[in-house]
Amino acid sequence: MAKTLDELLTVTAPVDLPSYDSRATTGFDGKKADAEKQLTQLGEELSNLQEKLFAGGRSGASPTRVLVVLQGMDTSGKGGIIRHVAGLVDPQGLAITSFKKPTPEELEHDFLWRVESRLPQPGEIGVFDRSHYEDVLIGRVRQLATPAEIERRYGAINDFEKAFTDSGGILVKCFLHITKDDQKERLAARLDDPTKHWKFNPGDLDERMLWDDYQRAYALALERCSTDHAPWHLVPSGRKWYRNWAVATLLLEQLRALDLSWPQADYDVEAEKTRLAGM
Repeated sequence: MAKTLDELLTVTAPVDLPSYDSRATTGFDGKKADAEKQLTQLGEELSNLQEKLFAGGRSGASPTRVLVVLQGMDTSGKGGIIRHVAGLVDPQGLAITSFKKPTPEELEHDFLWRVESRLPQPGEIGVFDRSHYEDVLIGRVRQLATPAEIERRYGAINDFEKAFTDSGGILVKCFLHITKDDQKERLAARLDDPTKHWKFNPGDLDERMLWDDYQRAYALALERCSTDHAPWHLVPSGRKWYRNWAVATLLLEQLRALDLSWPQADYDVEAEKTRLAGM
């Protein structure tokens, strides 16, 4: 029996990021045009399943909610996923959060405090553009916390995610894997195109100087926090078209597995038809 994409891309320790091909097309045999065509087809099913998910949450029939966590180095494609994948579904059932540098108020609380308030509600698909993992990534690389605190955070993240899934949540965690050369090519493209200058941040080059440190931090986060209830998926993202197809497919597989159905009416349908006919 053929493996699902979820099975093919799930991270198993230990993680050696340089050994992964960022331009691999794991689980897909076609070419770019085929992937783009399939993405449109996937979108139709995604939209239908999302509406069922939303209806179940809105009616109170189901506590199920889905959270897509996107992590990756600058230019790995988090924004592209939001446009090309999240854009396939109805925005009223979508909650997108982009986590930036913590505010002074947020720094007064535990690192998970700001994340808890942004979790999707029942029936929603939430998307985190960066996430609680920043606190064991940049937190480690930039030494914003002690080694003991970073170690504590791995356990806190696992407990937090277990509580989320126990409450009816589904986690789809995607690490968008690119190489240092992939990033250089994409940063150069931004500098060469005036319409993309707004995407370029000089600070990205400062972070790029710490590439190896970030790769080690990511490897540790993937190893320590890929669990049965919340596995990490390593998505080759050197080819943007494959990246989009892969994340859409991972999300679709999760929604299919829920065996969603329309909520039953909590009123007498025939009686309401009779009332309406007499108005």
